Amino acid sequence: MGFWIGGGLMAQRTLIYCGKLIDPKAGQVLTEMTVIVSGNSVAGVQKGYTAAAADDKVIDLKNRTVMPGLIDSHVHLEDQQSANQQLKRFTQNEADIAFNSTVYAKTTLMAGFTTVRDVGGTGVNISLRNAIRNGIVIGPHVYTSGKLIASTGGHADQTNGYREGLYTEPRYTENVVDGKDACIKAVRQMYKEGADLIKITASGGVLSLEKDGAGAQFSEEELRAIVETAKDYGMTVAAHAHGAEAIKRAIRAGVTSIEHGTFMDDEAIALFKKYGTWYVPTIIAGKSVADSAKKPGYFPPVIQGKALAVGPLIQGTFAKAYKAGVKIAFGTDAGVYAHGKNWMEFVYMTEVGMPALEAIKCATVNGAELIGISDKAGTIEPGKWADIVAVEGDPTQDIHAMGQVRFVMKEGVVYKNE
Repeated sequence: MGFWIGGGLMAQRTLIYCGKLIDPKAGQVLTEMTVIVSGNSVAGVQKGYTAAAADDKVIDLKNRTVMPGLIDSHVHLEDQQSANQQLKRFTQNEADIAFNSTVYAKTTLMAGFTTVRDVGGTGVNISLRNAIRNGIVIGPHVYTSGKLIASTGGHADQTNGYREGLYTEPRYTENVVDGKDACIKAVRQMYKEGADLIKITASGGVLSLEKDGAGAQFSEEELRAIVETAKDYGMTVAAHAHGAEAIKRAIRAGVTSIEHGTFMDDEAIALFKKYGTWYVPTIIAGKSVADSAKKPGYFPPVIQGKALAVGPLIQGTFAKAYKAGVKIAFGTDAGVYAHGKNWMEFVYMTEVGMPALEAIKCATVNGAELIGISDKAGTIEPGKWADIVAVEGDPTQDIHAMGQVRFVMKEGVVYKNE
């Protein structure tokens, strides 16, 4: 039921009583606060427990720690890593991928992540985003790159390891590009298909059938063509890059973020700071693939070797970048490990010296800035989406509380309240 004020029908208010409320922008934990929600947005934040009017709905989170909805800036909602992963390309139809993605999307939201940046898949991720926006599927706000853009034989060339004759399907090849003109066309193609951003594989990777996980795979001219074209179409560019040379080329070319960044050196760190480039670490992905690589037969030998070599290094790289003052946004590579465990990244970030409140800022304020939605998300402030989560315990005292999500609200709708 609504109520009338000044001749107009107002939406019913929801008052959320917060025992503790994290303000990630200020780096503070406030106590005994009320968040007022009207419709899909925050109407106010007040000290104390505001008295409820007759029509107000009250949600009592006095024994919880409340914070803005979390943002994971690096996920893959279409899939989840398993043994013999490469066989899925021959056994799954797009409909299979789509149905699975709806499960992973809901799992992600229930883990407290109300916004994600999906950085690469088959293109089903665009349809998933649309289905969530249209209220057909339950999931977080999704900003997606659609398919990845790769060079021939590069990390996202899906036909690596195939025999001749199996790699002629356009869905595998239209975003595998060489040369400036082809790079421009691929960006325009992804714009046409509905991508929100562009994702490129600037270096080799771990979970692909190529021998080198670190080498640079685009020239700087190609990278600039991608970045400039994306900018023309109102899109940013996220660059998968492990190797130092690939990182440096991508930053100089103007990408918005570097994903993984495993082998960044001092020169690369200086470039991060000079250009204001975001770093998205994905520590949990490195640890996860290294653990899986120890299981006999889980990965093909070429992937196993890279996983054992590259995976354990990312946490150390993160520590070095953080201490040097590089801008960091929270990202996990969910899908490389089981969806819903995204919160473990907080543990790995704090293990090497980042304070809990700063890690939470990376997953709220910083994530919103990276995606370009600071006017909608990242903090609990009037006019922003009512994306609000609560955990049992206090993560500033024990970061493992981030894995105890008990309340999830997205745009004013409660999806979880335990």
